[in-house]
Amino acid sequence: MKPRLPTFVSALPAAAADPAVELTAGLLAPAAVVSPKFLYDRLGSALFVAITELPEYYPTRTEAAILAAHESEIARSVEPWLPPGFALVDLGAGDGAKAARLFRPLKPGRYVAVDISEGFLQPALAALQQRHPDIDMIGVGLDFSRRLALPAGVLQSPALVFYPGSSIGNFGPDEALRLLREAHAMSCGGALLIGADLTKPASQLQDAYDDPLGVTAAFNLNLLRHANQILGSDFNVRDWRHVALWNSAQARVEMHLEARRGLTVRWPGAERAFAAGERIHTENSHKWEAAAFESLLRDAGWRHVQRWTDPAGWFGVFLARA
Repeated sequence: MKPRLPTFVSALPAAAADPAVELTAGLLAPAAVVSPKFLYDRLGSALFVAITELPEYYPTRTEAAILAAHESEIARSVEPWLPPGFALVDLGAGDGAKAARLFRPLKPGRYVAVDISEGFLQPALAALQQRHPDIDMIGVGLDFSRRLALPAGVLQSPALVFYPGSSIGNFGPDEALRLLREAHAMSCGGALLIGADLTKPASQLQDAYDDPLGVTAAFNLNLLRHANQILGSDFNVRDWRHVALWNSAQARVEMHLEARRGLTVRWPGAERAFAAGERIHTENSHKWEAAAFESLLRDAGWRHVQRWTDPAGWFGVFLARA
């Protein structure tokens, strides 16, 4: 009997939305900025998985502990809302490990893994399919930072949208509201299970975003190598350092790449001079007050919001119905 294989669908933008155009616009902006989605090529995705294993990076293990402690309650809550064999849609799926922990308690019939890095997603999902041959698996290459909409036929009934890992924090409040509204529409009247990192003293955040081993630094610096691949640019990783800082006014951790010296980066059709100490803003991680995040969910159309947190109140898992 032949092993079951997952299906893959690419919904990444066509040439009209060339990533080189987006990268160029950000690099040539008065204050250079690059979308965090460019952190996630195949190597970047693997480095992020490594980050989640670091003792300093609390969100992954804290969220996993919350989900494990309350999996039965979560399963009982979603059962009346979703049909048997429902689809579990995993946004930013990576290697699928977080969603796989929910397969036993929730019993989905279909797993839809959505990620921008198709090169990382495909082998990871193929391996996951071998471990769970009874679940129909579909991989979707999608840049949902632009718009969250799955290809036709992927979903046909109420689904559970799963967005773990506090990745909603990469979006500012207005962008987060837009994404949550699109998730509401995409769920076909289903539900949302989402993790959000909650506000805490800045001293507790520093090592999580600038770990002593330098894995987060490598993850951030790899963006330059990825930009070279897309643009044909001549970034030299050795000319840059990783910077993570707390922006108290915006309640967010920011990641930047800082030029170690004055330099000029060139690529076909453009160039950008950077002074020593000048930065490229690569990622935000917004932290939320729990009540404010519940309000955001309701503003996006979600209702019947339930919340679970760890004993310290560092992280929240929220379940809501469409």
